[in-house]
Amino acid sequence: MIKLFGRAFVDDQIRDDVLVTLDVPQIVDVRVVARPPADAERIAGVIVPGFIDVHVHGAAGADFMDGDAAAIACVLAFHATEGTTALAATTLSASRGDLHAAVDVLARVARASPRGAEICGIHLEGPYINVQAAGAQDATSIRPSDLHELAALISLAPERRWIVTFAPELAHAEELIEQFRDRVLFSIGHTAATHAEAVAALEWGAAHFTHLFNAMTGLHHRDPGVVGAALTSVGATVELIADGIHVHPAVLRIAAQAMPHRVALVTDAVRACGMPDGTYKLYDSDIIVSGGAARLANGALAGSTLTMRRAVQNMVELAGLPLETVLPMATEVPARILGVDNRKGRLDAGYDADVVVLSEKFDIEQVWVRGERG
Repeated sequence: MIKLFGRAFVDDQIRDDVLVTLDVPQIVDVRVVARPPADAERIAGVIVPGFIDVHVHGAAGADFMDGDAAAIACVLAFHATEGTTALAATTLSASRGDLHAAVDVLARVARASPRGAEICGIHLEGPYINVQAAGAQDATSIRPSDLHELAALISLAPERRWIVTFAPELAHAEELIEQFRDRVLFSIGHTAATHAEAVAALEWGAAHFTHLFNAMTGLHHRDPGVVGAALTSVGATVELIADGIHVHPAVLRIAAQAMPHRVALVTDAVRACGMPDGTYKLYDSDIIVSGGAARLANGALAGSTLTMRRAVQNMVELAGLPLETVLPMATEVPARILGVDNRKGRLDAGYDADVVVLSEKFDIEQVWVRGERG
């Protein structure tokens, strides 16, 4: 057994003198104690649940679209070093063959339970999106909703949580949700939808927004757009890329305060994450990374080089929010989105032993994934 003693994020607050006991693969006990046992490790930082990323493409020179088991393992291992213990492997708009091949390999690797972050879900960021809001996605691969294609992809990994980013203003979007609402979390994104069209999609069953503010119609006081639909939704969750580039820190703060318990921090990290500035591939496009920002040659943002650790840090240091407010955005909310909140996202007995020790400067000091030291 592993016994950690110190400050810990428990029951939505950071508490002192907490003893967290791990035994592969679960947390077996969490309690406040006056005196820790002699064999407990005293922790100088803060003990927090492992981070969960519901939108991540790659890192360390590899991408989930590579369709290669070694590349997937590389991505999972890298993000674990940054505190991410679970994620939704995210694909891009691609040819039918390339998308099928990528999901097929992802499904097989996920079943093999490799070391590193656990693949709890698969997030299709396209291809059923609006070419007018493609961002860095391959415009030639964007296509109308295809019930047969989606059914075939889901059949490759029916045991995983599925998220599908789609544009609700396009033909057959309602039919897509009607057919798969019991198996898929539909996320509004890469869209030119009006406010009314976004609200209609929520009524059909959509319940999530992909990287809020980016690649969607914005908020105007006389035209609330997709962003307005997200802000006024009762239960839909949203993603925020908290790198200080995609969304201004003040807007990050506004969103977090306006949507308590509905914001999930995401990285949208591409293969350049963890790598030096330079030129990298994003499916069939070249992206240029300079100063940590990833862009196409035309200047459009192309994912990020963010990690979950930095996202948490930025929400505290740039957006000015308390750590206790930020941590659920990286743990409990994404766990709920991925349907694993009964076993991940909290420090509690019976939960997976996904644990991170975070220093006061937001460095990752220790990581356990399902009780295994990272």
